[in-house]
Amino acid sequence: MKLKTSVLFILTFFASQISFAQETIVTADGQRGYLVGPGDVVAIKVMGEPDFTVEETTVDEDGKMQVPFFEQGILAKCRTEKELTADVRQLLTKYLKSPQVSVRVKQRNSRPPATIYGEVRNPQQVVLTRRATLLELLSFSGGVTEDAGGMIQVFRTQPLMCSEGDAANDWKIDNNDKLDFPSRMYSLSSVKRGEEQSNPIIYPGDVVVVQKAAPVYITGEVVAPQGIYLKDGSLSLTEAIAKIGGVRREAKTKDIKIYRLKANSKDREVISANYDLIKKGTQKDIMLEPYDIVEVDKSKKSIGQLIFETVTGAGTSLITSGAGVLPQRILY
Repeated sequence: MKLKTSVLFILTFFASQISFAQETIVTADGQRGYLVGPGDVVAIKVMGEPDFTVEETTVDEDGKMQVPFFEQGILAKCRTEKELTADVRQLLTKYLKSPQVSVRVKQRNSRPPATIYGEVRNPQQVVLTRRATLLELLSFSGGVTEDAGGMIQVFRTQPLMCSEGDAANDWKIDNNDKLDFPSRMYSLSSVKRGEEQSNPIIYPGDVVVVQKAAPVYITGEVVAPQGIYLKDGSLSLTEAIAKIGGVRREAKTKDIKIYRLKANSKDREVISANYDLIKKGTQKDIMLEPYDIVEVDKSKKSIGQLIFETVTGAGTSLITSGAGVLPQRILY
């Protein structure tokens, strides 16, 4: 399935699930806090002055909110409650001496929640009231499942409303992906290690998808033919064979075939690997890719091996004479 279709499905799915869990990360001390935006509902309370108190006022599309006796209103967009309190207090000093003001956001309607989905233990939507990192949201959602792969994709579905002073606004749409919004890939192992470049800030409207591990398939003359998930994002041929118990005695180890999907095609190319030389270190091990099919063929037996197995009873076929099966005699 193409990325665009997958992402649109995810967004539609979450929009339609009214029972979908929605959690809130509360504002932490020492951080700037929630930034007001258009559509938010704000209350202004002035102690002892009911004429200046406003139970509810909605921030308009220009980012302004109305204050009693001030027709122009004040700019509320990208301001915190604390900053708006100071702004309103300063305005009211024109009419009041030392006004006691508090400004509180009653409804946060300006930003959609972030969504974390895929191979996490508790997929959910998160209302962000402060800065939160990708690693924090992964922990907040209970961590990744056992089927999680090595990559996380973050889609930025909403333009950022406020300048954040970092590289968050640098995301560009990659025309090669044919997406309506930009996305970036992050290594799960790098995120877990806390590497800064792999642990971005997640913003309202972002969709975080923890991808499922892609399989490779091992078939033929191996102990336990099966599919193996590429959970860490990389797996070599020797590691894959070791995971399924190794090869059988009859395996043709000098010519193992790897059938690999070609880019943007359903066709496969064939890669040959000499397993014996790889184990000796004289040939480079091959790194497997998602959906590779590894076929370990059965080696052809020589005439000498067939005769030896037949006369010792190890063969599966019998050598017959005109009289039938060769007779057996006991030498005393």
